[in-house]
Amino acid sequence: MSEGEQKLVDTSGDYRYVVKDGQRLDDSDWRSCRVVLTSERMVLATSGGKQAIPHARILVPNGEDDLVPDDVDTTTATPLQIGDNIILIDAQGVGDFESEYCRAALHDEVILVKDQAVVGGVIQDDASWSKCRFRLDDDTVSVGLPGGESLTFGIEDVGTIDTEDQQVMGENRTVVKVEHTDDEDRSVETHFSGMKWHSRALESLLETVIEDRQDDDYELSDMESQVLMALYSGVSPFEMSDFVGIDVDQVEEIYQKLLEVGAVDEVRVRTEVSLNAQGRNMASEAMSEE
Repeated sequence: MSEGEQKLVDTSGDYRYVVKDGQRLDDSDWRSCRVVLTSERMVLATSGGKQAIPHARILVPNGEDDLVPDDVDTTTATPLQIGDNIILIDAQGVGDFESEYCRAALHDEVILVKDQAVVGGVIQDDASWSKCRFRLDDDTVSVGLPGGESLTFGIEDVGTIDTEDQQVMGENRTVVKVEHTDDEDRSVETHFSGMKWHSRALESLLETVIEDRQDDDYELSDMESQVLMALYSGVSPFEMSDFVGIDVDQVEEIYQKLLEVGAVDEVRVRTEVSLNAQGRNMASEAMSEE
């Protein structure tokens, strides 16, 4: 390994190509290998040699432009795009290889950040882009800012993720907008960008965290959606009854249900709750459906 390079994952596994040079391979065989992820590259080592692929050459495929054939089963394997090639990785002992790959690809990478780009739903005109050093340790995002300052926030505080193509420092780039709470419990957006592979890895990593946290089996009722959207808009829990037009006992029942599905946190024993990251995400989805 090069100086400063860190080994992050080392496990056994299998891989095979399903697309090579843009052409589908129907008869490719799985090959046993050792899978190593470092802060700079992915290494696939077999008895016959090894492939060391820098992260800058690897993209996490998405639904818009991936080359994975529709009938290829990726249930137990992770597809990665390397130029015109698609490779499947089945790593043993790693519960979610895609997330572990994205975490490794972003580890201590220098990317672009716009801190507090939006505060309380208000765009901050004085917020500007700067370089930062990114890391996701356990469940905490750590961003090293210029001048020795730092920004940290917990993954549990992330509500929504959105992407948008924008002009960033004179270039058209994909911007990943991360809504979360800050130290003052305000809803803020931190914007990240960089090379295409940076943005793709960051979007995949954070979206996976949110999806894993959601209760997919529960669908909000119309009134529950109204209460969530009201909380999201800043309506006080004590004013909710008058705001949505139902009695206090019904509001209490809705709060209890939202507590059970993890959309709010209890502030005190009666009537007062505060919207958390999952609740903000649910409220945002409810607003989109209106």
